[in-house]
Amino acid sequence: MPLYEHVFLARQDVSNQQVEALTKEFTDVITEGGGKVTKSEYWGLKGLAYKIKKNRKAHFSLLNIDAPPAAVAEMERRMGIQTDILRFLTVKVEAHETEPSAMMRKQDRDERGERGDRGDRGDRGPRGGGFRGGDRGGDREGGSTFRPRPPREGGSFRDGDAPRGPRPPRPPRNDTPTGTES
Repeated sequence: MPLYEHVFLARQDVSNQQVEALTKEFTDVITEGGGKVTKSEYWGLKGLAYKIKKNRKAHFSLLNIDAPPAAVAEMERRMGIQTDILRFLTVKVEAHETEPSAMMRKQDRDERGERGDRGDRGDRGPRGGGFRGGDRGGDREGGSTFRPRPPREGGSFRDGDAPRGPRPPRPPRNDTPTGTES
């Protein structure tokens, strides 16, 4: 049978138990269709890049599925009807990953600390260097790249001079509103 990875996003105001119930419900749909869910991961409540149906956050869940396409189609149909599901994505894969998914491995990185295991990066300028906060201004003090504009030749309207020439007269106004002419 084909292998699938399926991720769905549930509304932010549902509880973890409700998300687990949704996962169980969709797992049952797959088993009724002759397939099986080999792995289920709850990734947690995470912020979204943009609002989806007035939600700024969503509960993320992953299902590794080994099922016929008809069972997956039925699960997707039911997810489309379910009001608690914001989005879902099913991808056909050659093989399932045996280790935890990238989202679960991310928690391991968070445990290393703020700077992680980056090692010695050397001195990169007066402020520690690199792209952030490095010496961006050449030999300028403070690293600022601001340079004021040179003054304009011949003055300008901003300096209080008159405009370059007289303004031409305006055309006469037509006082009748559009569409009501007879």
